[in-house]
Amino acid sequence: MADTTVPLFSLAELRKGTDQEKFRRCVTETGVFYLTDYGVLDKDHQLATDTAMDFFEHGTPEEKQAVTTNIPTMRRGYSALEAESTAQVTKTGTYTDYSMSFSMGNSDNLFPSQQFDAVWTDYFDRLYTAAQETARVVLNATGTYDAGDMDTLLDCDPVLRLRYFPEVPEHRAAEREPRRMAPHYDLSIVTLIHQTPCANGFVSLQAEIGGEMVNLPAVPDAAIVLCGAIAPLATQGAVPAPNHHVIAPDASMRAGSDRTSSVFFLRPSTDFAFSVPKARSYGLDVSLDAETATFGEWIGTNYVTMHADPEPQAPSRG
Repeated sequence: MADTTVPLFSLAELRKGTDQEKFRRCVTETGVFYLTDYGVLDKDHQLATDTAMDFFEHGTPEEKQAVTTNIPTMRRGYSALEAESTAQVTKTGTYTDYSMSFSMGNSDNLFPSQQFDAVWTDYFDRLYTAAQETARVVLNATGTYDAGDMDTLLDCDPVLRLRYFPEVPEHRAAEREPRRMAPHYDLSIVTLIHQTPCANGFVSLQAEIGGEMVNLPAVPDAAIVLCGAIAPLATQGAVPAPNHHVIAPDASMRAGSDRTSSVFFLRPSTDFAFSVPKARSYGLDVSLDAETATFGEWIGTNYVTMHADPEPQAPSRG
């Protein structure tokens, strides 16, 4: 793990034109940074997280089943512990994601209550605005994107996912299985991540910078921004989509290693079209046999939902 400091920027200051050269180097060289002053407060994150965690802990199996979808490409509602496998999606292993999640998007949402709906819809709208403005400064920084198309690109089909990573059991400690979630890049323009720290100080999230995995610890009042796979497509390869993963603690660090991660994927509309050969030249894994494809076609080949664990589970918070 490299000892590299990931830079922190203020969205409010970037919109004023501050730190432009430093920011340009950051987004074109690494595609990952911390962001403050982006319009969503810690109390907003806390309310949405508490709402989801209450459902994770106290929702009945029947209530969880009622908001669980069987459509792999539809990120909506509840996803049980180990119901997904990023490793299988990326063809890097067979282990499951050691997390559970709740997800929503622009439409077709599944909420357990009106109160949940109200809290999460407000939270989603705030994050959508923040992600759009973040994408604007990222794309404008490169000088390679046609700003005239910006509004069309940013009329998106975003997804919000609140993940809870419980303390891992013995068989998922790092000595047995090094990761809670496999290395991957996001299928987004940008991704905003607000995470809670592990109580024992363990840092779980890492991103690849300069060929090495770098810790991304929780920073108060800041979100992590990861540029996704649409960023290189939109900027002629100027912005990378960094790989990142969630590592498991070793046996001595299992206690107190649970955490939450609120992840907002600013995904383009499903009819966003791109060149498959260019995508591959940027290092993206696109298996479609076509010269051009849409984002909807691409994501249709990238999701796997596990079915070995049919009973929704409640978290064990140690």
